[in-house]
Amino acid sequence: MIETIFELCAFMRARKKIWLAPLIIILLLIGCLIFLAEGSALAPFIYTFF
Repeated sequence: MIETIFELCAFMRARKKIWLAPLIIILLLIGCLIFLAEGSALAPFIYTFF
């Protein structure tokens, strides 16, 4: 997993695709919110964001 992250960072630096970093971070945050909203005690608080 860590190697994949390092490879992605190296790719973005080598290909000058640094603008992809915020997009990837936002997608990961949305994925974490969906994961937490499925069946946790935090679900009522997460639904207020939407």
